[in-house]
Amino acid sequence: MSMSGRRIIIIGATSAIAQHCARHWIGEAAAVLLVGRDQNRLDAVADDLRVRGPQCTIRTATVDFTDPAAIKELVASFVADGAIDLALIAHGDLPDQAACQDDLDRCRGALELNAVSAALFMEALAGYMERAGAGRLAVIGSVAGDRGRKSNYIYGAAKGLLERYAQGLQHRLAPSGASVCLVKPGPTLTPMTSHLQGTGPGLAAPEDVASAIVRGIEKRKPVIYAPGKWALIMLVIRHLPRFVFNKLDI
Repeated sequence: MSMSGRRIIIIGATSAIAQHCARHWIGEAAAVLLVGRDQNRLDAVADDLRVRGPQCTIRTATVDFTDPAAIKELVASFVADGAIDLALIAHGDLPDQAACQDDLDRCRGALELNAVSAALFMEALAGYMERAGAGRLAVIGSVAGDRGRKSNYIYGAAKGLLERYAQGLQHRLAPSGASVCLVKPGPTLTPMTSHLQGTGPGLAAPEDVASAIVRGIEKRKPVIYAPGKWALIMLVIRHLPRFVFNKLDI
């Protein structure tokens, strides 16, 4: 997919994966809106991208990720200047499972940020793309959403919601020229997961995951596992008999 002259919006633009995706796209993009919750971090990302893509108009915006009215207004303001060609929703946080089990407020916050917030952005963006008959919408879920596991079922449940939401949007937008892609990264080395190093499967490099995402979006894939090996791994995990699965400490 040529990004020449394209208008791109990235939600959660300070995430490591989102930053590497942006670096792939910036050289040929016309306008990019970087959305996040921390203006200082957004400014740092924007400065880096301006060096890499001086031809591109780069704007930043902070927003309350749980405020439907604010999300609607933000998307509308970007669309007012032209149609959205590509949208990437990449925000989220890996909650402490045990802490969320003991603190329902913390549990609710994790579900709102990782599931409800992303779904609201998806809905706001999909409407414009459907009416335009064009555009590509990608949302970062997780392999954790493929099957609930005791070690991270709160995070997994949130990502599972995004899978169903993406499937519904794919069905809805099928008659149009717009497309929806669900990204399922495996464990990836980012600030969010740095504490997991050495505790399980090797963490993928964010630049490698970003490359897989960019390639998958180019091919209009409905689902992208990144790295690709996770498609097979999760196929096995999803189909393990319950009596076997319940004996696993995962």
